[in-house]
This record gives sequence, structure tokens and C-alpha cells, in this order.
Amino acid sequence: MNDLVRQHTALGDSDLEWLHLLVSEWQLLSDLSFADLVLWVPTRDGTRYVSVAQMRPNTGPTSYQDDMVGHLVPRGRRPLLDAALDEGRIVREGDPEWREEVPVRVESIPVRREGRVLGVIARNTNLLTVRTPSRLELTYLQSASDLAQMIAAGSFPFPGQQVDMDASPRVGDGLLRLDADGIVQYASPNALSAYHRLGLAADLVGHHLGRATAELAPSRGPVDEALAKVASGWAPREFEIEGGDGVIQLRAIPLKPKGPRIGSLVLLRDVTELRRRERELITKDATIREIHHRVKNNLQTVAALLRLQARRIDSAKGREALEEAVRRVGSIAIVHETLSQNLDERVEFDEIADRVLAMVAEISPGKVTGRRTGRFGILDAEVATPLSMVLTEILQNALEHGFREGDTGTVEVSAVRGGTSKDVRLLITVQDDGVGLPDDFDPHRSGNLGLQIVRTLVEGELGGGFDMVRAPERGTRVVLDVPIRGDK
Repeated sequence: MNDLVRQHTALGDSDLEWLHLLVSEWQLLSDLSFADLVLWVPTRDGTRYVSVAQMRPNTGPTSYQDDMVGHLVPRGRRPLLDAALDEGRIVREGDPEWREEVPVRVESIPVRREGRVLGVIARNTNLLTVRTPSRLELTYLQSASDLAQMIAAGSFPFPGQQVDMDASPRVGDGLLRLDADGIVQYASPNALSAYHRLGLAADLVGHHLGRATAELAPSRGPVDEALAKVASGWAPREFEIEGGDGVIQLRAIPLKPKGPRIGSLVLLRDVTELRRRERELITKDATIREIHHRVKNNLQTVAALLRLQARRIDSAKGREALEEAVRRVGSIAIVHETLSQNLDERVEFDEIADRVLAMVAEISPGKVTGRRTGRFGILDAEVATPLSMVLTEILQNALEHGFREGDTGTVEVSAVRGGTSKDVRLLITVQDDGVGLPDDFDPHRSGNLGLQIVRTLVEGELGGGFDMVRAPERGTRVVLDVPIRGDK
């Protein structure tokens, strides 16, 4: 819609924002009218209309099989659009149009903002299935008429009340029509069922909705008075109430077709099962985070025991082996600590890489500094855990074998994401400026335990590639190519 409005019309950003607000709400008008809606805006030169948005009803058959957005129509071809735009009133005159052997009633509703008509909504009703309307359908149509008059007067939609239609109740979920005093005039079967689930034993019609709702709420005191006022539909609000065995979500829409409020429309939806599943997910997430927290604590305990054992061993090689094991366990603990703070099984790996780099740098025999460039981004736990161990081994190997006591140097870790949307890969490079590799060194045949761990994790568990070569000038370069999920 932004492109069409800016390309073809003279409307400003504030007018465009109003149209967006209208389009976010007009599913309600479409469903209440049992009709398709098409928003037409006059072009910059005033000789044509461009259709910038379209909505089909969920409550009835469509009048348009084709997408109308982007169509251009010259002035004069559709007199109802001209009349609504020029006169600023709802136009219903004329005989039904026939489209592919289907009779369609066409009405035009001017879209007004701050006294100016920005465009016209064409409301198209498929008359092929018209029958004697029920009480529910009559209520729908009357409410649609009130909303149409509010759009024509510029009092609907409500500024600052943009609604997420995916989360808000829809017409078919449940509908209540209230008078100006908040008394229920009509309750749809779904709405009545939802209130019965809250614990209502009687019928709603003829009762004050605010007081009836407050009585069903578990709270008492001043909250009841506020709830009673909101549920009476005096202002556009959304709220939830829980009582009995149910939870219902309500949305109040004041009806002011001619200025003063004549009543309200209340849409409601039974969200009992949805909230129950959300609570289960919250409990599950909390349990998972607690498990990660306990695993981290256990790993830290294991690391402490290994560190204690290392201090009691006289053999230098044995002590060194245990200290390496401490760092390996510690790298895994860092991942679990990060997972214990998240709501899902994904982690921001840049923080983990920085902590691993700092942890391994503690063993540096000289004044070696480490730094990271690029971003690892967010990774799944099943990638982050082995990758943290791989990074620990590579950094540990670089510091232990690339530098001697008293040496100064740098170890740099860089990360770059690449590939396609279906095959995203993380290219990791670890490069030092140490002594470099021996001439006869083969990283794929080396018996070094650390490199064996790296090969096993990268090639076996991560399904990636691993190589270790001499750096162009001096030192060693390790390259990892790991497949990852590509949404972040």
C-alpha cells in the first residue's frame, strides 16, 4: 500500500498512517457486512482511482475472485465512488451489478480524516445466497452500518488504538451488542458459551455487562469498578477476564455513528485452552532453564574437582592433562550458563566466544593478546556446545604450541556468515603470529588429542570442514566451515 499511495496519490505520511490504521481494523467491517471491501484513493491528478487495499469476509462468499489491489479506474466509470468522494456521504443508490452471473450490491463509504475525504471504500455484497436474515445477521448488519457511518465521519478507527488482528477477537468468535447504558441487547451463541464457561448461569441479554463481568472475576474491590466500566464499552479497550473454568478475551468498541455514543460492540473469544498451553510452555521453559543451570553447576563442580586433583599430582604431564580437561569442561559450562538465561535453545555465541578466548588466554606462556572480529550470531545449542569445545581446543593449541615463554603476539578469531538462504554456513578463522607449523605436520593425521577432538566434533558432529595451514606471513591459520540455521 505504501508504494501505491506514494506513486499515484498526493497523500502525506500522516494520511497514509491513517489508511494503515483503517486497514488494520476493517476486517471487522467486512465480517459484519458479509461483504468485500476495496479501498480506492484518487490519483494525484484527480482523473482516476487506484485500489490500494482489499479485504474479503470470513462470514460470507466473496464478490471478487481476483486481486483488485493496484487496479486503476478512471473517474466517471463508477458513479458511486465519485458521489461518495465529492459529497462525503455513504452512497447506496443503484441496482445490483452482475459479475460472472453473480448479483453484487455495491455501496461506497467515504474515508474521512480531520474533515478531508482521503478515499472511498467500495463495499461489495454477494447477493447470490441472500435469505431472510436471522437475529444474529441483523445485529451484524446494524453494527456494520454504525461503523460505516463512523468511518464516513472520521471517528473510526480510533487513533492510537492499532489492533493486532491475529491476536484480537474476531466477529465469529463471539459478539455482544450493548446499549448506551451497557445493557446487553444481543449475545451471539459463541459469546454466551464463553460466559457460561466463566460461570454465568443465566442469560446475558437484559443484564448490565460490566456488573455481570465483574461478578464473575475472582478479584474484589476497586478492580471490580474499573472492570465494570471497561466491560460496559465506554471506551475502546482490550482486556481479559479469568473466572470459573475459563479465560475470555474481550474487545470493546464504542459506537458513535452520529456523534454521541449510542452503545457498544464487544467482541470476545474463549482463550482458555490457549492460555493453558501458554502456561505449560512457560513451565516447560522454566524447567529447561533450571536443567541447564544445574548442568552448569555440576560441570563447574567437576572442573573444581579436576583442578583440585591436578594440584595433587606430581607428574607434569598428568597435571597438564587435567588442566586441559578443566578448560574443556569449562567451555561446555559456559554454553549451559548462557542457555539457562534464555527462553529457547539458542544462544548468542559472540559472548561465548569472548569468554572462551579470555579463559584460554589465561594459559598463555607470554604476553599474547586475543581478539575477535565479525559475528557468530545466534546458534542452536546443538551447534554451540561442540563449537565452544572446538574453539577451546584450537585456541589452547595455538597458545601452547605457537608461543614460548616471554613471547608476545596475537591470536585473532574471526567469524563470517555466508552461503544461501537454504545453506547458510559459518566460516571461522583462528590465526596466530607464533612460530608456525613444522614442515612435515599434517593436521588430519596428527595424534594430538586436542586435534582429534576438533576433527571428531567438526566433521562428525557438526558436519563441517576443518583445515590447519601455515599463515601467509608467519604463524598458523585454522579454518572451520560449519553449516548452521540461517535465520539470524
